[in-house]
Amino acid sequence: MLSHSKRASIVVLGLGLNVLFLTVSMGQEKVTRYLRFRAGKTVAYGILDGDVVHQLKGNLFGKWERTEKTHPLKDVRILVPSPRPSKVIALAGNYKDHLGDKEPPMTPEPFFKLPSCLLRHGGKIIQPKDHAPVHYEAELVVVIGKRARNVAPEQALDFVLGITCGNDISARDWQKNDVQWWRAKGSDTFGPVGPYIVSGLDYNNLDMELRVNGEVRQKTNTKNQIHDLATTISFISKRITLRPGDLIFTGTPGKTQGMEIGDSVEVEIQGVGILKNKLIAEK
Repeated sequence: MLSHSKRASIVVLGLGLNVLFLTVSMGQEKVTRYLRFRAGKTVAYGILDGDVVHQLKGNLFGKWERTEKTHPLKDVRILVPSPRPSKVIALAGNYKDHLGDKEPPMTPEPFFKLPSCLLRHGGKIIQPKDHAPVHYEAELVVVIGKRARNVAPEQALDFVLGITCGNDISARDWQKNDVQWWRAKGSDTFGPVGPYIVSGLDYNNLDMELRVNGEVRQKTNTKNQIHDLATTISFISKRITLRPGDLIFTGTPGKTQGMEIGDSVEVEIQGVGILKNKLIAEK
């Protein structure tokens, strides 16, 4: 498990006698964990406090309010945190140790994944029957909270709702040989994200680790990114309008390997949580 350098304490935010929600304080930052979930026939957003989900009414990317309804975390199914993003963008070559001998890019190098590739925490990654074993890629994923167009780096983080864990599943043969990466990076289930959207962290200084069947395969800190979050968001927003709910995968560290059918893969980011998925064979 990842270590936490700051001691966490619980802070209650309230108005009179009506408690709004609980957050975790790490140093001077207030950390809030949002999740999208299903409980019975109900699909909603909530705020996580320990093992209790406080249900919200409305849209997390618009107007919402707290309800009196709560759920034990163990009784809900965690869903993709942003169900209908207008776009899913990812960065190529944003960690030096992933590039090998290649020169680091002068600017961020975005490409597109497809919203339809997104997969919930606990969902099954499908190994295509006509491709060699797919690779994992642990990534910090930015969740955009407000419309962003041509924003300066100094203001870029103001447009971020929070971050989540991501796994940029990659079919290397298709990535190498196809003209475009549409199936290598955007096939169904190739975008696991979750489990929570977390705000209030120092996004540019978080430990990140990927494990396959418990074995550590990737390990870094987000301070090792070539282009930090603010630079990336600003750069993209100069040409593409980012909208609430859009996701940006920010690159993977180190080397990756093919997985075997039945492998369990976990992406853990400090303060965010653990995204866990299993690889299954295409039928």
